[in-house]
Amino acid sequence: MTRVLSALLLIPLVLGVVWFLPPVGTLVLAVVASVFAVFEYMRLAAGLGIRLPRALTALTVVAGCVAVGQASIPAEVVVLGAVVLIGSTVMLSGVPGPDALPRAAAAMFAPAYIGFPLGAIAAIRTMGGREAVLLLMATIVISDSAQYYTGRTFGRSPLAPSISPKKTREGAIGGVVFGTLAMVIGARYVFPATSWLLVALAGLAVVLCGIAGDLFESLLKRSAGVKDSSALIPGHGGILDRIDSWLFAGPAYYVFVRYLQA
Repeated sequence: MTRVLSALLLIPLVLGVVWFLPPVGTLVLAVVASVFAVFEYMRLAAGLGIRLPRALTALTVVAGCVAVGQASIPAEVVVLGAVVLIGSTVMLSGVPGPDALPRAAAAMFAPAYIGFPLGAIAAIRTMGGREAVLLLMATIVISDSAQYYTGRTFGRSPLAPSISPKKTREGAIGGVVFGTLAMVIGARYVFPATSWLLVALAGLAVVLCGIAGDLFESLLKRSAGVKDSSALIPGHGGILDRIDSWLFAGPAYYVFVRYLQA
């Protein structure tokens, strides 16, 4: 029941922001999500014995989100600035040891993993309109649901047993089929001038990337020895647990919306 109530609160909030507010509303929502997500990311890193510079890591994630989402800061400036600032901070605050490179690398990975993808979703709201964002949401939700129910009904072969024991290859196939189909059907109304073959390939890429994003976050959690990234959302875990598929699927969809669709 807690899980259902949390979903009933979160889904209308996200849909309302995307549908009724101007594009900047989606960017603000992405920034807020990135702040919660980066602190959960740092918690996972701490579970692996990697202590990150908290304020600076969070700042680079937010800057990356805004850079891609609003194009007000060149993304390469964020990347280059993060390399210099984080590298200098690790150098000044640490002592020689085997954790120096993991600390710097994990901090520099944070904007690429969290900030840029969330910014890409906000940029889709500007480039493709609210319908384009909702199509992405529908594709991921339908794919995730199909993975669960197909896997529960037909699942026999583990997909990645050491990372996520409950996921099956049959479930993944169901997610790919129904998620791609959702993209093709929805694109008839959102991108009517784009060929169905291109849309199908884009849908396939989005779904496969979403599955990879889910497994990647599961890998981080299992490596850190935790079940959820946090307990922020009752019954659901943390923000990272809710957006893990989005962080890989969003960039794939961004490339389609920006460069490929007619």
